[in-house]
Amino acid sequence: MTDELRTRLAVLLSRPGRVVLGIAGCPGAGKSTLAEWVLREASASVTAAWLPMDGYHLADRELDRLGLRGAKGAIDTFDGHGYLATLRRVRAETGNTVYAPEFDRTLEQPIAGGMPVPPEARLVVTEGNYLLDDDQPWAQVRSELDEVWFCEVDDEVRRERLVARHIRFGKSPDAARRWVDEVDEVNARRIARGRGAADVIVDTRDPALLS
Repeated sequence: MTDELRTRLAVLLSRPGRVVLGIAGCPGAGKSTLAEWVLREASASVTAAWLPMDGYHLADRELDRLGLRGAKGAIDTFDGHGYLATLRRVRAETGNTVYAPEFDRTLEQPIAGGMPVPPEARLVVTEGNYLLDDDQPWAQVRSELDEVWFCEVDDEVRRERLVARHIRFGKSPDAARRWVDEVDEVNARRIARGRGAADVIVDTRDPALLS
């Protein structure tokens, strides 16, 4: 699998100008793991930048205002238009640093200006749940991406990862399992609908992705 991905990455980087690679998948499918692998592979030949979609989570106080705090992570709890605008800036503004927000998992809040895309970045890797969704503005996001790779892993493994993550960041085991059942899995069913639109499906259980 990694040999195929290396070949695809080399073809992408042979194109002129900046390349924007999207990594999509359900919660817990290994998107960050794959993004980190791509960044490591690319760093031998080009400057690469990471732009996670998670920075576009709406702040908790806005989710409270909208009555969406209990659905955090659903598609309408993100600033999709803001994310799209940043991707367009990344495409157009190659002569200056474009700053994007990052998501602090300890605070569970977005932090402005934490993710720089410098002018010398030939590759920008952006990862998130809804890169292949067909609702607006997400359908326009796809047109800003040169390719989208979709992460896939056995559902049981993915759910175990999610429960462990929620516990690590402060939920009780029971609360973590409820959140996975009632929120994450609802989102996962929606995200999985976009699988067929991906350029390649990546099994993130491949141990080579960790090396």
